[in-house]
Amino acid sequence: MTLSRIIGVYHAEGSLRGELSYLLGKLLGTASCALCDITHRGLGEKAAFKRCRSRFEVPIETLHLDEQDEALRRFTQGKTPCVVGVTEKGPSILLDAEALRRCGPSVERFEEALQEALAKINDPAQASHLRP
Repeated sequence: MTLSRIIGVYHAEGSLRGELSYLLGKLLGTASCALCDITHRGLGEKAAFKRCRSRFEVPIETLHLDEQDEALRRFTQGKTPCVVGVTEKGPSILLDAEALRRCGPSVERFEEALQEALAKINDPAQASHLRP
């Protein structure tokens, strides 16, 4: 299978209102997004995540809930945050919310988990040898 896109979908809206709502919820402990924790520190993207993006052959895009097209929105509904891989067979979840939570805020653990998920797509026979 040929991977054409890697899309990280945040569990947050990208509008100003959505961003402010998420930040307030984060401060109050009522909102969380494991992907946000991995990719951002404060209001900006982590330098380590920018470097991580550059190491993959297929660019890693990140989208907020309200930035998805209708097909992606239907596919990810109730599954965010997540990382989706798109091939000629359609979208599939590469990293679900739990896998992202296990990474903590670590870009390095995220990169390892994503590499393992991509190895499963490229060689399903290896899937049993990779940790979840």
